[in-house]
Amino acid sequence: MSNREALRELQGRLASRMQAARTEARVQSWLAVECAGQGVLFPLHEAGEIFSVGSVLPVPHTQPWFAGVANLRGGLHAVVDLAMFLGLQRGPASAAGDGSRDNARLLALNPSLGVNCALLVDRLAGLRNADQLTVEPADGPAELPAFAGARWRDTDGRVWQEIELAALAGHEQFLGVAG
Repeated sequence: MSNREALRELQGRLASRMQAARTEARVQSWLAVECAGQGVLFPLHEAGEIFSVGSVLPVPHTQPWFAGVANLRGGLHAVVDLAMFLGLQRGPASAAGDGSRDNARLLALNPSLGVNCALLVDRLAGLRNADQLTVEPADGPAELPAFAGARWRDTDGRVWQEIELAALAGHEQFLGVAG
């Protein structure tokens, strides 16, 4: 087989794959985490890199949910304790070193969102796809923040709250870290 024939064959396979990708239904995917025992889903395309909780330096005169700042791959990131921000946890959260955060992780927001921020979560719970979950009906007229997406139930009966990271990154309260 000549190089030209191999190139034509490769181009044909690529064209077929691209056409199939256009016609296939996109499956919605999320990164599942736990915060204070609650299941939370983040759209996978809005999530960034995941880091171990290292040194988080506190910043004075900030909100209690603002854990501080951390150097993640050479970039300075604000660290928000998500459980505290959502009101799921009372009292100051320890960002490192006391043993209660062994499974905790920092989830950086996708750089495309334009915010150097990482969310402190208690535990990673894997990936979820729309075909593994069913939408939960709304619980009435409860007012949810703009960043709260749908509530989902998995096959084990566990309820997961979706949080849209793009909306969270632009939310006034989230951006107001000054205490």
